[in-house]
Amino acid sequence: MMTIEAVSLEHAFGKRRVLKAVSFGVERGEIFGVVGPDGAGKTTLVRALTGVLRPNGGTVRLLGSLLPERARENVGVIPQAFALYGDLTVWENIRLYASLYGAAPAEAERRGKEILALTNLLPFGDRLADALSGGMKRKLAVAAGLLHSPQVFILDEPTTGVDPVSRREIWNLLYRLNREGLTILVTTPYMDEAELCTRVAFLHEGTVMACGTPRELCESYPWQILELSVPLRDVKPYLAGVPAREILAFGTSFHLVVKDAASAETAVREALSRKSIPVRSLRRVAPTLEDVFVDLTGEAA
Repeated sequence: MMTIEAVSLEHAFGKRRVLKAVSFGVERGEIFGVVGPDGAGKTTLVRALTGVLRPNGGTVRLLGSLLPERARENVGVIPQAFALYGDLTVWENIRLYASLYGAAPAEAERRGKEILALTNLLPFGDRLADALSGGMKRKLAVAAGLLHSPQVFILDEPTTGVDPVSRREIWNLLYRLNREGLTILVTTPYMDEAELCTRVAFLHEGTVMACGTPRELCESYPWQILELSVPLRDVKPYLAGVPAREILAFGTSFHLVVKDAASAETAVREALSRKSIPVRSLRRVAPTLEDVFVDLTGEAA
């Protein structure tokens, strides 16, 4: 069963089209990632999915309802700029949001304690929200979005601007919630986070470029990649005759994007041998989601 379904969503701000025939579905129990750079349309999409914004065209079905606002009581939403009250403590923020969901005081205390323990914020219950680190503030936002035990959890770039440790903790939390049955849709600009999702939709300039599991997307990549290590800062001048689509520097090595790895490897070794340049290593490596995304958006341009 699809818990979230978008069909041909269109939206524009003035003459600028922000969503262009966006279609995808999220199945129950998935962690579904919408991945794209700033300005891709991710936040507008989240607003359309949750009924905050009515798109110019297309339909949204959320938990079976064509009216997203009717499903809100079963959906947790963490927008990119979640409103915490900095002059309230962690516990006071939790009680406030619980009251907004209509929870009785006793239920708010029970559920609040459970969620704060889950997010490792219980020891900081008396700390002002403004005194929390960036990562702890994001975890408090997540905690507030879980107070009403939603069936679907939608998060817009929950790890942007947080440190690596907090980023990992937030993803560990999302995995734990997902194992307990929660369906999650998360937007992110980070390709390494896309690798953590069940399925991924690549969003670029308002268009879904591709959608599938990370493995399916990588298998669809039409090129092959050679990783070359040589004692040079720039190898391009020595490989002018090698049939490579791109040569990219990666630290102390280079990635060559080629059509056929076997023939390209032979050409690379011959070209470097003629210049007496030693090859430390040369091997084929698997493409990443970043490789796939760059290829797709390059074609779009």
